[in-house]
Amino acid sequence: MAAEDPFDRGGAFPRLDEELLAVLAEAGERRALADGEILFRAGDPSSDFFVVVRGRVAIVDGFGSAAERVIGVHGEGRFAGELSLMSGQPAYNTAVVREAGEAIVLSRAELQRVIAANQQLGDLILTAFIARRALLIGLGSGVRLIGSHLSPDSRRLREFLTRNRIPHSFMDLETDAQADELLRGLSISPRETPLVLRGSLALRNPTNREVADALSLRAASSPEQVCDTVVVGAGPAGLGAAVYAASEGLSTVLVDSVAVGGQASTSSRIENYLGFPAGISGSELAERAIVQATRFGVRSAVPETCSALAFEDGYHVVELEGEERLRARTVVLATGASYRRLSVARLDEFEGAGVYYAATQVEAQMCAGQPVVVVGGANSAGQAAVFLAQHVSRVQLLVRGGDLAAGMSRYLVDQIEATPGIELHCRTEIRELHGDGALAAVTVEETSTGATRTLDAGAAFVFIGADPCTGWLRDAVATDDDGFVLTGNDLQLTHLDPAGDGRQRAPFPLETSRPGVFAVGDVRSGSIKRVASAVGEGAMAVRLMHQYLALLDGARPIER
Repeated sequence: MAAEDPFDRGGAFPRLDEELLAVLAEAGERRALADGEILFRAGDPSSDFFVVVRGRVAIVDGFGSAAERVIGVHGEGRFAGELSLMSGQPAYNTAVVREAGEAIVLSRAELQRVIAANQQLGDLILTAFIARRALLIGLGSGVRLIGSHLSPDSRRLREFLTRNRIPHSFMDLETDAQADELLRGLSISPRETPLVLRGSLALRNPTNREVADALSLRAASSPEQVCDTVVVGAGPAGLGAAVYAASEGLSTVLVDSVAVGGQASTSSRIENYLGFPAGISGSELAERAIVQATRFGVRSAVPETCSALAFEDGYHVVELEGEERLRARTVVLATGASYRRLSVARLDEFEGAGVYYAATQVEAQMCAGQPVVVVGGANSAGQAAVFLAQHVSRVQLLVRGGDLAAGMSRYLVDQIEATPGIELHCRTEIRELHGDGALAAVTVEETSTGATRTLDAGAAFVFIGADPCTGWLRDAVATDDDGFVLTGNDLQLTHLDPAGDGRQRAPFPLETSRPGVFAVGDVRSGSIKRVASAVGEGAMAVRLMHQYLALLDGARPIER
């Protein structure tokens, strides 16, 4: 067993029993496997699903290169593939037959039908796929990114790949001699980096959109097609709305400008979410949700930036940058809020080079062993401090208020007090940033006394609140004085029906001033800033959506 799957953990390499093999054999077809045969290559479009009946199939990272390595071997009763097979993304590794035999082969569509019809089989396969994605990420498998850690574009691409849970490794031109050798072998100069490699594809300093296209993250849209709902924003609220809408048969498109998961995906650990007693990272929670959404038929488009919301010919129109348009009978606004920035000099210089707004494994690796500061007194700051204390030499937690209890959950306060690597500074704010190319220290002020001092800091993690992402809406819906979207009873008579599309009723609880447009999660005025409440609002919006659609008189048929 150990020789067959040395990297197995967390249910990544389960063995199918005879009953489940019979189910798959009936849905697919048997095929001989020849020794040395390549079943699929890294970078290939979504391939078939292979179940090994006899023989052995190796999953190889960097196939044919000097860095080639076997990351797992599938023997009798095991199956190849991971989440990319479900999402339609290209494969991240190559599957090679190491011992001739026989396999059951299903197309992607056939696999989806079998999973939908057999819950036991579906749970087993999807659990393995999720575990394998985590395994690939942990091993630094898949996409290769080559660049300098001092380059803003390298940092941008690392964040994009990390936020989207794309398996990848990073080769730093500043420290890795092999990176220079690889560039010379490809006849690429350092000036053309960062370089993204996936299979035979090489992208020179690509935009996030270009990477998304190469990895099939963006779904093609048709201006003629009308869907039941467009969900704008893929944080917990948007994911909740998309999953529940699609599960109830509504055609659903999910749009986000950065990554599935929203700000929650940057949380290193969420420990107070129902059903996860050991906690779960924000990125893992988002990944599980998008798998659910994909199973129910949600079309997701990342990164896609919305530029306007209009109402034409009886339909809501979400306009995207690049002049693409999505038409829908309803819209869910789940755009959340953007991070607030420190009001200090030189901030632009250090953002991405020591000043961060998320504390994921990537940032932890970049400042490992160094002292850092965390700014903020709410749960996101507490979660970051506890997580970073496992990787850095010291965490200085700076809180503007007099204590943590005012804005932080009790369980986090207890963890911080019990962690020796965290030092709390109340009534303290950052006044200056210091460093040459990268952050080295910060000057802080104790506001109650005016005393200042300088703290060594290889990084500053800022969690001081957020502002609503509603600028793109302009005057399409009513907002409060701070820009958050008004809904339900918070709307005044003067706020109603700016589009002139008629509403002879009171708005539903999560409905905006525009009938059929709902707001959920952090973007909504008066919302509770918790993951659980955001997911709940997303689900509630779907119930209200059904009520709205039922009230429409003479609604046009949906073109699918």
